[in-house]
Amino acid sequence: MMEDLAMQMLEIIMNSVHADSREIEIRIVDSEAENLVSMTVSDDGKGMNKALLHRVTDPFVTTRETRRIGMGIPFMKGLTEQCGGRFSMRSRPGEGTILTATVQRDHIDTPPMGDLGEMMMNSIQADENIDYKFNYRTDKGEFAFDTREAREMLDGVSLLEPSILLWLRDYIRQGVEQARTGGELTDRSQ
Repeated sequence: MMEDLAMQMLEIIMNSVHADSREIEIRIVDSEAENLVSMTVSDDGKGMNKALLHRVTDPFVTTRETRRIGMGIPFMKGLTEQCGGRFSMRSRPGEGTILTATVQRDHIDTPPMGDLGEMMMNSIQADENIDYKFNYRTDKGEFAFDTREAREMLDGVSLLEPSILLWLRDYIRQGVEQARTGGELTDRSQ
C-alpha cells in the first residue's frame, strides 16, 4: 500500500490524465464528526465500457501501453476494504469516470492524509492543459482551488513555471490547513 492518501489519490488522478481528460475534479471530505475520509476523482476522459469497469480492480488489467499492470485502482479498492470503507466506480465510454473511496478516519490501517499541495502540484505538472478543480472540506472549513482561476490571475504565465508550481503547492497547503483549523486564508498574492 501507499504511505498516504494523497499518493493513493495521485495514482487515480494519473489514470484520469492518461484517459485524455480535459477536466478533473478532486473532492475530499475529511470529517472527524462522521469518522470518515471520502475521496472522489471525476473526469471527462475516455471512460470505460461495462466489461472493463468490472475488471479494472484486477491489478493485471490496464489500458496503459507503458506497463502491463495497473495498481492505482486495485490499491484504492483494497485500502477501502481494509479500512472499513466503501469503494465505487461509475463510467461510460466517451463520458468519463467517477471513482469514490471512503475510509474510516480512525481505523488503525487508514494512512495519514499526506501532502495535498504536493499531490496537486504533481497533477498539474502531468498536463498543464487539464482544468483541475480541487475541493477539501472538514468539519471546520472548506477550501476550493480551480486552475482556471489561477490561469486567469497569471495572465498568460505558464502554470509550469517552477516558481508558480511552488506557489500553487504552498497556496493549496495553506488552504487545506485553513480548512482543518477553521482559520483564515491569507492573501493569494503572498
